[in-house]
Amino acid sequence: MSAPFPDIQSKHSLVAKHVTKEKWDKLSGIVTKTSGFTLAKAIACAVEFDNQHCGIYAGDWDSYKDFAEVFDPIIQEYHGISPNATHTSDMDFPKITGNVNPEAPVHSTRIRVGRSIDGFGLSPGITKEQRVGVESLMKQAFSKFEADLAGNYYPLTGMEESVRQQLVDDHFLFMSGDRNLTVAGMERDWPEGRGIFHNKDKTFLVWVNEEDQLRIISMEKGGDVLG
Repeated sequence: MSAPFPDIQSKHSLVAKHVTKEKWDKLSGIVTKTSGFTLAKAIACAVEFDNQHCGIYAGDWDSYKDFAEVFDPIIQEYHGISPNATHTSDMDFPKITGNVNPEAPVHSTRIRVGRSIDGFGLSPGITKEQRVGVESLMKQAFSKFEADLAGNYYPLTGMEESVRQQLVDDHFLFMSGDRNLTVAGMERDWPEGRGIFHNKDKTFLVWVNEEDQLRIISMEKGGDVLG
């Protein structure tokens, strides 16, 4: 038997449009294999708040498949893509040809990407053990960085005040307390399994287990993206 149909507070959200009672009755009892995520957890923000436009989070890779009848139309409408659209990825950086106008008064440039590791839950659904596992893998990876990428990893758990203050002064530290992230499940077990890596020159950072499993940031003075 399915759970009672929720009272979705964000009446004009994509969740309100696409999570019908029929779909809820069919999908609400499903629990994902990777992190034990449910449709109720996925739409928690749209149920709790009245100001959501989208209102849904995936708890793991499985969510997109197990709850495809909800996720697919929401993703298609949000991004304006067709049902048969496919994602293409090209990591061959020499193909980058564009650059910032050299005459523009650019003080600095920042490039940021989010990445997730297969087999672990995404932030809304990731278990404590999985989160610590992601951190452990990344600590091993960070220890192998060489040359200009070499640096230090600073776990939030047990962080010394002097280190915390320096990260604040550098504008590198991420904080807890965001209501959306809390309701979505992203701040469970705070600050366990979370931390920040940066190289010695403070031009390359990786946030571990913030909103994304990995948020990778490259910074440079000026606007020469290709340099």
